[in-house]
Amino acid sequence: MIQRADYIVPRFNNQLRLDKPPLAYWAQVASYRIFGESDFGARFPSAIAAALTALVIVVWGYRIGAAAVGWWAAIIFTLSLQTFIHAKAAVADMWLVLFMTLANWIGYELIQRPTSRAQRPIFNSQWKLWWAFYLSLALGFLAKGPIAWMPLLTVLAAIVLARDWQLARHFKFLRGILLMVGVVALWGIPALIQTHGQFFAIGIGRHVIGRSLATMEGHGASSLGMYLLLLPFYFVTIFVSFFPWSIKLPWLIRQLRRQKKAGIIRLRQGYGGQGDPGYSGNEIDNYLLTGIAVIFAIFTLVSTKLPHYTLPAFPLLALLLARHWQGAASATNPGSSFRTFAASAACVCIAIALVVPPLVARFFPAYQLFRESHTYLQTNAQFASVEFEEPSVVWYFRSRVQGFLTRLNKKNAVDFMSKSGPRFVIVPTSAAGTLFADPPRDWKIFPTRGFNVAKGKFVDLTLVLKPQ
Repeated sequence: MIQRADYIVPRFNNQLRLDKPPLAYWAQVASYRIFGESDFGARFPSAIAAALTALVIVVWGYRIGAAAVGWWAAIIFTLSLQTFIHAKAAVADMWLVLFMTLANWIGYELIQRPTSRAQRPIFNSQWKLWWAFYLSLALGFLAKGPIAWMPLLTVLAAIVLARDWQLARHFKFLRGILLMVGVVALWGIPALIQTHGQFFAIGIGRHVIGRSLATMEGHGASSLGMYLLLLPFYFVTIFVSFFPWSIKLPWLIRQLRRQKKAGIIRLRQGYGGQGDPGYSGNEIDNYLLTGIAVIFAIFTLVSTKLPHYTLPAFPLLALLLARHWQGAASATNPGSSFRTFAASAACVCIAIALVVPPLVARFFPAYQLFRESHTYLQTNAQFASVEFEEPSVVWYFRSRVQGFLTRLNKKNAVDFMSKSGPRFVIVPTSAAGTLFADPPRDWKIFPTRGFNVAKGKFVDLTLVLKPQ
C-alpha cells in the first residue's frame, strides 16, 4: 500500500490480496509511519486492538455488575491462550474481536430498559448508542468481512427469547443496516471498481461462502463423515484456546445450572419477574450466553475450522465467568483464588514470550535462510523459490531486497539463475544437487532444515545465491 500509494486494494508480493478487507492493513500502515517497517510495526496494531477490547470489557463489566467484574473479565480475556497468541500477530482477528465486542456491548445497552443504574444508557441519547452499534458492525466488516455482523443475530435472538417485540424499535434495523452498508460501500465500491468485481467474487464468494461450504487449505473436514465428526470441534478446543481459565468452565456450567434451577423454583413460588432480585442477573447471563452460542453455532456449522475462529466469544465468556467467580468469591473470600490464577497465567505468558521465540526461531526455514544469507543480499537482487511459497519468505527477504518473489518450478530454476544480475533461488535440498551440480566459485550455498508451520511438516531447503 505504501509503495503503490493505493490504500483501497491490498496487495501481497505485488499480487492482489482479496482475502480480507483492508482495515488491519490501514492500521499497519499507520504503525509503519510511526515505528518503521519492522516486526514490531506490523504486530503493534493487534496489541492496540486487544488493549481496546480489554477496556471495553472493563466498562461493560462495571455496567453489568461491579468494577471488579470488569477488571476480572479483562484479565481473563487478556491472559487466555488465543488472546496471548493473536494480540501480537500481524493479522486482522483482534480488530474483528474489538468491534464485535463493542457491538455486543452496545446491543446489550439498547435492549435494556432504564430501570436501574446499571441499565441506564451509558450515553445521554439512545441515538448515540444506535450510531455506535451500526458503525461498530461496519468497522468489523472492514476488519474481516460479514462474519462481524454476528452481533445482529445475538440481539435478534435475545429479543425473540425475551418475547418483547417492542425492543426491536430500539434498533431500527432497516435504517441501521442501510447505514452499515453505506459505510462499507465507501471503501467497497471503489474496491469493486478497481478489481472489476474480483473483490466480491474472491473475498465473499471464496473466503466466506466457499469457506462455509467446503474445507479450505486443509483446515476442516474433507467428507460428510469427517464433517459430522468435527461438529464438536470448538467445544473441545475451547479447553486449550481459553486456557488456563478453561479449568473453571466445568465449575461455571454447574453454577449456571444451579441458577437456572433456582429461577425455576422462584417462578413456581410466584417470583422470577422484573421485581425479583435475580431477574436482572438472569437477563445478563442469557444475553452473554446467547452471544456465545451464536458464535459457536455458526463456526460449528462452517466446514473450514481453525481453533481461533471462536475468539470473538472470549470477551463474553470472560464476562460470564468473572460475574459468577466474583460473586462466589464475595460470598466466601476476597478472591484469592482468582489472584493466584491471574498471577500464574501472567508469569507463564511472560516466560513464554521471553524464552520460546528464540528457541523455536531456529526451526523456521525462511528465518534461518535469511539470517545466514542476509550479509550477501543486494537491494537490486531478484529472488525466486521452488515448492516453497510461504509468506515468511517475502516478509524476511523483502526487508533487504526490492524485488518481488517469483514462483518457479524445477525446470526454469536454472534459467532464472543464468540471467544477469544478482539473484538467488530457494529450492528443495534434494533438487539443489541436481539443478546446480557445479556452481561457480563465487556463488553461495546455504542449506537448512526447518519446520513448515503452514504445512505441518519438516522441510529441507537450500538457498543458491549469485552475487553478480
